[in-house]
Amino acid sequence: MESMGKKKPRPRRSFTPEFKAGIVELCQRGDRSIGQIAKDFDLTETAVRPWFHQAETDAGQRPGLTSDEKEELTRLRRENQRLREDVEVLKRATAFFATETR
Repeated sequence: MESMGKKKPRPRRSFTPEFKAGIVELCQRGDRSIGQIAKDFDLTETAVRPWFHQAETDAGQRPGLTSDEKEELTRLRRENQRLREDVEVLKRATAFFATETR
């Protein structure tokens, strides 16, 4: 028996930057709401709205980190983590060799 009123979760999809830009352009025209555009393209409004807000941020119309700044922050965090791991390995190696030479 099928569960009453429960929908199966929608499979996760990925979209190209070009597709997202096209959807954002439609939203910026203003002749249809974000919800209507999302419905027309079988998308969820919760997927489209962040694309639209990020485009506004990138254009300087909304406060926040631009896409380039987000990419740089991600890269720097990844590099910082790697450097922390390197330092930890060096600390352990130093401790090991310090006990070996005594």
